[in-house]
Amino acid sequence: MELSIYNIQGEDTGRKIALESSVFGIEPNDHAIYLTVKQYRANQRQGTHKAKERSEMSGSTRKLFRQKGTGGARRGDINSNILRGGARVFGPRPRSYSFKLNKKLRQLARRSALTYKAQDNQIMVLDQLSFEAPKTKSFVSMAKALNVDGQKTLYVVSQIEDTVALSARNIPGVSIIRAQDLNTYCVLDCRKIVFTEDALAQVNEMF
Repeated sequence: MELSIYNIQGEDTGRKIALESSVFGIEPNDHAIYLTVKQYRANQRQGTHKAKERSEMSGSTRKLFRQKGTGGARRGDINSNILRGGARVFGPRPRSYSFKLNKKLRQLARRSALTYKAQDNQIMVLDQLSFEAPKTKSFVSMAKALNVDGQKTLYVVSQIEDTVALSARNIPGVSIIRAQDLNTYCVLDCRKIVFTEDALAQVNEMF
């Protein structure tokens, strides 16, 4: 598959670039995508949740009333979990939700996600992405020229310039990522992907 290369004014430069079939034209593996997205979302969890258990409560350990004969629950001290303000049974403790996936499976998931985007014609290529000064209006004008304004768009670049990052940071739905940091979740969590020419060559080489 070949794509036309555009400039930031939205004009076709007349040049084309090929998408590697081994990256953008494979048989997608949905299960690999599922596992990789699950891992990404699990890694975002802080895991700092904590509830006090019975031994951690501040309160008397005196048994409030006798074991039998009252007709009530045999609940022991004031820290009992069945009382309001009491302890939590088997409450959450700080933990890590991360888990390991093999490198080849993660690469397969990235290629599968990129293949889906290529099949749906949701990939565009820019010759370069740079501005003389940080200006949100310049970035919005470029998005309108490329017909991606108002859509959740991922811009993939070889290196993130300060002028580009500052121009885009206040625009809803716009994300900028380096090619080497491209992951399955980011690819799927957007409507359009705009590669710079250098970034696309880097992705073809890496994956």
